[in-house]
Amino acid sequence: MRLVCRFIPLLVFIFAVVAGSAVSSYAAPKKTDAQIDEQKNALKKLEVDLAKKREELAVLETEEKGVLNTISLLDQNLNRTRSYLSELTRNEDMLQGAVKQLVMDIDSLDSKIKARKRAMRKRIRNLYVHGRSNDAEILFELLTKNGNPEREVYWVHHLLNRDREDVETLRQLIAERTQKQQTQEKHLAELSRLRSRKAVEERGLVAQMNGQARMLNSLKHDKAVQRMALKEFERNQKTMLALLKKLEQRRKREIEEAKRAEAARLAALKKKEREAEKKRQAADKKRESEKKREAEIAQKQTPVSHFKGPKCMPLDGPIISEYGLQEHPVLHIMTRNLGVEIRGKRGGRIRAAAAGTVAMVAEIDGRGPSVIIEHEDGTYTVYGHMKAIHVQEGKSVKKCEEIGEVGDIASLNGIKLYFQVSEGTQTVDPLQWLKQR
Repeated sequence: MRLVCRFIPLLVFIFAVVAGSAVSSYAAPKKTDAQIDEQKNALKKLEVDLAKKREELAVLETEEKGVLNTISLLDQNLNRTRSYLSELTRNEDMLQGAVKQLVMDIDSLDSKIKARKRAMRKRIRNLYVHGRSNDAEILFELLTKNGNPEREVYWVHHLLNRDREDVETLRQLIAERTQKQQTQEKHLAELSRLRSRKAVEERGLVAQMNGQARMLNSLKHDKAVQRMALKEFERNQKTMLALLKKLEQRRKREIEEAKRAEAARLAALKKKEREAEKKRQAADKKRESEKKREAEIAQKQTPVSHFKGPKCMPLDGPIISEYGLQEHPVLHIMTRNLGVEIRGKRGGRIRAAAAGTVAMVAEIDGRGPSVIIEHEDGTYTVYGHMKAIHVQEGKSVKKCEEIGEVGDIASLNGIKLYFQVSEGTQTVDPLQWLKQR
């Protein structure tokens, strides 16, 4: 009996220590933590982008740059502020959901811990009250009677392990509750920070909207500002035409160089044919081939009024500004539009209207990040206000192949695609060109 009594204080000590402490840790729900971290990273990227654009606007205001650049940056800042507020709201909703779930988990753990402690107190009380009966009596009999020693040791360990497992389960429950409570406090602190930031951004959005409204109102009524905006608009148009002229000159130069190279090659071939009388038959076939090539080059030299074949709409969305002379939707002055504008959603996919070669990837005044594609008949298509560009100069593209994403850089009125078509240096109506087969 003395041997059995040695086990009871040990069990009582373990129960008492575990009931008031925890030494192990449990991991938080991985999926929720990963989602929250992903949202935080997206929020940080937006914060960096927003800060950069606001710095650009501050510099622009101090240097008194162009009217169109200022309006464009105001519009971009408004769009990014709205996106940032939307991201803040998504983060807030996710954290609120995580906190709500943690509260439920903690309540459930509290109930389990309470039930475990109650059961363990009852077990300790039974050990003291009943003495040799129950488990204590079984232990005494196993340790004192004669029999198979291995079997007796197995049952002793079985009885003691059951109590040890109960103790370990309680320790894990307490540790898990502690960890969840720490996570809850962390989320609540993050929620408080997000809500403060959101309140500041909402006030800032109102101020930005008022500033943009004042700028547009000044543009509408101040003749001097209108003249300045129109002059800047026309300068941007001339820059666009000058780029196309440069590309067309390069194309013609390449054709002339190809013709000279072809002529030199033909001359060398003819000389070789004269020196190789015995191979006349093979030479005749080569001459026929060269004549065919000359015809193809001549055909390429011949001006073609329209690119033949089906076209692809470069972006899904409504047309918000058409080709030709019209009142500008933001400047409210008569301007000549060299292309059309198609409303888009941030990240919308831009497609090549027809097969061709990427002639230029550049930042163009008034168009922002842009791509110019040269088609086989000397037609050029221009894609402006791009958020991301997925092609490089010299790359061949297929009809409807994705070349980038639409954005609002250098735009005066939100997210849109500027789409222009030029046959040589002569611009044409892109909508009519798209319909031609």
